[in-house]
Amino acid sequence: MVVSLFAFYVLAVPAALAAQPAWSRTILVFGDSLSAGYGLPREKAWAHLLAERLQQQRIDYTVANASISGETTLGGLNRINGALTQHKPAIVLLALGANDGLRGLSIDTMRKNLEAIIGACKQAKAQVLLIGMRMPPNYGNTYASKFHETFLELAKQHKLPLAPFLMEGFADKPDWFQADGIHPDTRAQPVMLDTVWKALQPLLHAPASGNKNIK
Repeated sequence: MVVSLFAFYVLAVPAALAAQPAWSRTILVFGDSLSAGYGLPREKAWAHLLAERLQQQRIDYTVANASISGETTLGGLNRINGALTQHKPAIVLLALGANDGLRGLSIDTMRKNLEAIIGACKQAKAQVLLIGMRMPPNYGNTYASKFHETFLELAKQHKLPLAPFLMEGFADKPDWFQADGIHPDTRAQPVMLDTVWKALQPLLHAPASGNKNIK
Protein backbone atom coordinates (compact mmCIF):
# COMPACT_ATOMS: atom_id res chain seq x y z
CA MET A 1 0.00 0.00 0.00
CA VAL A 2 3.04 2.25 -0.18
CA VAL A 3 3.25 4.49 -3.22
CA SER A 4 5.16 2.92 -6.09
CA LEU A 5 5.61 3.37 -9.83
CA PHE A 6 3.76 0.16 -10.61
CA ALA A 7 1.27 0.80 -13.42
CA PHE A 8 -1.90 -1.23 -13.66
CA TYR A 9 -1.78 -4.28 -15.85
CA VAL A 10 -4.16 -6.76 -17.41
CA LEU A 11 -3.73 -10.07 -15.67
CA ALA A 12 -2.84 -12.63 -18.32
CA VAL A 13 -3.37 -16.33 -17.68
CA PRO A 14 -0.20 -18.36 -18.42
CA ALA A 15 0.05 -19.89 -21.86
CA ALA A 16 0.26 -23.30 -20.21
CA LEU A 17 -3.41 -22.97 -19.32
CA ALA A 18 -6.06 -23.42 -21.96
CA ALA A 19 -7.30 -20.21 -23.59
CA GLN A 20 -10.59 -18.74 -22.43
CA PRO A 21 -13.49 -18.74 -24.91
CA ALA A 22 -13.87 -15.50 -26.87
CA TRP A 23 -17.22 -14.81 -25.19
CA SER A 24 -15.89 -14.94 -21.63
CA ARG A 25 -17.04 -12.16 -19.36
CA THR A 26 -14.55 -10.10 -17.36
CA ILE A 27 -13.94 -9.71 -13.64
CA LEU A 28 -12.18 -6.42 -12.90
CA VAL A 29 -9.99 -6.35 -9.79
CA PHE A 30 -9.86 -2.69 -8.74
CA GLY A 31 -7.68 -2.16 -5.72
CA ASP A 32 -4.32 -1.13 -4.30
CA SER A 33 -1.03 -2.93 -3.62
CA LEU A 34 -2.78 -5.71 -1.69
CA SER A 35 -4.48 -6.68 -4.95
CA ALA A 36 -1.67 -5.63 -7.29
CA GLY A 37 0.62 -8.20 -5.68
CA TYR A 38 3.20 -5.73 -4.40
CA GLY A 39 6.58 -7.37 -3.81
CA LEU A 40 5.48 -10.72 -5.23
CA PRO A 41 5.90 -12.59 -8.50
CA ARG A 42 2.72 -11.87 -10.45
CA GLU A 43 1.77 -15.53 -10.63
CA LYS A 44 1.74 -15.75 -6.81
CA ALA A 45 -0.68 -12.86 -6.18
CA TRP A 46 -4.29 -13.64 -5.23
CA ALA A 47 -5.75 -11.97 -8.32
CA HIS A 48 -3.70 -14.23 -10.57
CA LEU A 49 -4.64 -17.25 -8.47
CA LEU A 50 -8.28 -16.22 -9.06
CA ALA A 51 -7.75 -16.38 -12.82
CA GLU A 52 -6.23 -19.82 -12.49
CA ARG A 53 -9.06 -21.10 -10.29
CA LEU A 54 -11.71 -19.86 -12.72
CA GLN A 55 -9.97 -21.60 -15.56
CA GLN A 56 -9.38 -24.82 -13.65
CA GLN A 57 -13.07 -24.95 -12.75
CA ARG A 58 -14.08 -24.07 -16.32
CA ILE A 59 -15.95 -20.96 -15.23
CA ASP A 60 -15.98 -18.67 -18.23
CA TYR A 61 -14.62 -15.41 -16.87
CA THR A 62 -11.32 -13.69 -17.51
CA VAL A 63 -9.63 -11.48 -14.93
CA ALA A 64 -8.33 -7.95 -15.54
CA ASN A 65 -6.29 -6.48 -12.71
CA ALA A 66 -6.38 -2.67 -12.66
CA SER A 67 -4.96 -2.39 -9.14
CA ILE A 68 -2.22 0.15 -8.44
CA SER A 69 0.12 0.22 -5.48
CA GLY A 70 -0.47 3.26 -3.30
CA GLU A 71 -3.96 3.86 -4.68
CA THR A 72 -6.54 5.72 -2.60
CA THR A 73 -10.29 5.87 -3.12
CA LEU A 74 -9.85 9.28 -4.76
CA GLY A 75 -7.34 7.86 -7.21
CA GLY A 76 -9.70 4.99 -7.90
CA LEU A 77 -12.58 7.39 -8.50
CA ASN A 78 -10.48 9.28 -11.02
CA ARG A 79 -9.69 6.02 -12.88
CA ILE A 80 -12.90 4.02 -12.68
CA ASN A 81 -14.64 5.30 -15.80
CA GLY A 82 -11.59 4.58 -17.94
CA ALA A 83 -11.24 1.10 -16.47
CA LEU A 84 -14.91 0.34 -17.05
CA THR A 85 -14.69 1.56 -20.63
CA GLN A 86 -11.55 -0.44 -21.32
CA HIS A 87 -12.50 -3.75 -19.72
CA LYS A 88 -16.34 -3.72 -19.81
CA PRO A 89 -16.51 -5.95 -16.73
CA ALA A 90 -19.46 -8.05 -15.65
CA ILE A 91 -18.15 -8.00 -12.05
CA VAL A 92 -15.94 -5.48 -10.23
CA LEU A 93 -14.01 -6.54 -7.14
CA LEU A 94 -13.69 -3.19 -5.35
CA ALA A 95 -10.80 -3.35 -2.88
CA LEU A 96 -9.90 0.24 -2.06
CA GLY A 97 -9.70 2.21 1.16
CA ALA A 98 -6.67 0.77 2.92
CA ASN A 99 -4.42 3.64 1.90
CA ASP A 100 -7.02 6.20 2.98
CA GLY A 101 -6.94 4.57 6.40
CA LEU A 102 -3.17 4.27 6.67
CA ARG A 103 -2.86 7.97 5.82
CA GLY A 104 -5.54 8.91 8.33
CA LEU A 105 -7.72 10.48 5.65
CA SER A 106 -11.34 11.42 6.21
CA ILE A 107 -13.57 8.35 6.45
CA ASP A 108 -16.54 10.40 5.25
CA THR A 109 -14.60 11.33 2.12
CA MET A 110 -13.55 7.72 1.64
CA ARG A 111 -17.19 6.70 1.84
CA LYS A 112 -18.26 9.29 -0.74
CA ASN A 113 -15.51 8.16 -3.11
CA LEU A 114 -16.47 4.50 -2.74
CA GLU A 115 -20.13 5.37 -3.29
CA ALA A 116 -19.23 7.23 -6.48
CA ILE A 117 -17.18 4.26 -7.72
CA ILE A 118 -20.07 1.90 -6.93
CA GLY A 119 -22.43 4.22 -8.79
CA ALA A 120 -20.19 4.26 -11.85
CA CYS A 121 -20.02 0.46 -11.85
CA LYS A 122 -23.80 0.15 -11.59
CA GLN A 123 -24.20 2.67 -14.40
CA ALA A 124 -21.97 0.41 -16.51
CA LYS A 125 -24.19 -2.56 -15.52
CA ALA A 126 -21.37 -4.26 -13.60
CA GLN A 127 -22.01 -6.13 -10.36
CA VAL A 128 -19.85 -4.94 -7.47
CA LEU A 129 -18.31 -7.12 -4.79
CA LEU A 130 -17.05 -4.85 -2.01
CA ILE A 131 -13.89 -5.98 -0.22
CA GLY A 132 -13.42 -4.47 3.21
CA MET A 133 -10.39 -3.66 5.32
CA ARG A 134 -9.57 -2.98 8.96
CA MET A 135 -7.16 -0.55 10.57
CA PRO A 136 -4.78 -1.65 13.35
CA PRO A 137 -5.73 -0.55 16.89
CA ASN A 138 -2.93 2.02 17.07
CA TYR A 139 -5.09 4.24 14.84
CA GLY A 140 -7.50 4.58 17.75
CA ASN A 141 -10.63 2.58 18.45
CA THR A 142 -13.00 5.27 17.20
CA TYR A 143 -11.26 5.68 13.84
CA ALA A 144 -10.64 1.95 13.36
CA SER A 145 -14.24 1.06 14.21
CA LYS A 146 -15.77 3.71 11.95
CA PHE A 147 -13.41 2.70 9.15
CA HIS A 148 -14.48 -0.94 9.19
CA GLU A 149 -18.15 -0.15 9.70
CA THR A 150 -18.11 2.00 6.58
CA PHE A 151 -17.69 -1.08 4.39
CA LEU A 152 -20.48 -2.92 6.21
CA GLU A 153 -22.82 0.05 5.85
CA LEU A 154 -22.04 0.57 2.16
CA ALA A 155 -22.69 -3.09 1.41
CA LYS A 156 -26.01 -2.95 3.23
CA GLN A 157 -27.08 0.38 1.73
CA HIS A 158 -26.27 -0.61 -1.85
CA LYS A 159 -27.21 -4.28 -1.46
CA LEU A 160 -23.74 -5.49 -2.38
CA PRO A 161 -22.02 -8.77 -1.60
CA LEU A 162 -19.20 -8.18 0.86
CA ALA A 163 -15.92 -9.80 1.81
CA PRO A 164 -15.59 -7.99 5.16
CA PHE A 165 -11.80 -8.20 5.59
CA LEU A 166 -9.30 -9.08 2.87
CA MET A 167 -6.69 -10.23 5.40
CA GLU A 168 -9.07 -12.38 7.42
CA GLY A 169 -7.34 -15.30 9.12
CA PHE A 170 -3.76 -14.03 9.14
CA ALA A 171 -3.70 -10.31 9.99
CA ASP A 172 -2.39 -11.19 13.46
CA LYS A 173 0.46 -13.35 12.10
CA PRO A 174 3.53 -11.15 11.51
CA ASP A 175 5.43 -13.93 9.77
CA TRP A 176 2.80 -14.00 7.01
CA PHE A 177 3.90 -10.54 5.89
CA GLN A 178 6.81 -9.24 3.87
CA ALA A 179 9.67 -7.39 5.56
CA ASP A 180 7.74 -4.10 5.53
CA GLY A 181 5.13 -5.61 7.85
CA ILE A 182 2.33 -4.31 5.61
CA HIS A 183 2.13 -6.49 2.53
CA PRO A 184 1.15 -10.17 2.80
CA ASP A 185 3.64 -12.73 1.54
CA THR A 186 3.06 -15.62 -0.86
CA ARG A 187 1.69 -17.89 1.89
CA ALA A 188 -1.15 -15.45 2.53
CA GLN A 189 -2.28 -15.11 -1.10
CA PRO A 190 -4.37 -18.34 -1.30
CA VAL A 191 -6.06 -17.34 1.97
CA MET A 192 -6.93 -13.94 0.49
CA LEU A 193 -8.30 -15.68 -2.59
CA ASP A 194 -10.48 -17.96 -0.46
CA THR A 195 -11.85 -14.93 1.41
CA VAL A 196 -12.82 -13.24 -1.85
CA TRP A 197 -14.05 -16.48 -3.41
CA LYS A 198 -16.69 -17.05 -0.72
CA ALA A 199 -18.39 -13.80 -1.65
CA LEU A 200 -17.69 -14.03 -5.38
CA GLN A 201 -18.85 -17.55 -6.09
CA PRO A 202 -22.61 -16.81 -5.99
CA LEU A 203 -22.12 -14.02 -8.56
CA LEU A 204 -20.40 -16.35 -11.00
CA HIS A 205 -23.52 -18.43 -11.41
CA ALA A 206 -26.03 -15.58 -11.29
CA PRO A 207 -27.73 -14.31 -14.48
CA ALA A 208 -25.75 -11.60 -16.20
CA SER A 209 -26.94 -8.05 -15.60
CA GLY A 210 -26.98 -5.86 -18.69
CA ASN A 211 -24.72 -6.61 -21.60
CA LYS A 212 -22.85 -9.86 -22.19
CA ASN A 213 -19.56 -7.94 -21.97
CA ILE A 214 -17.97 -9.92 -24.78
CA LYS A 215 -14.23 -9.62 -24.70
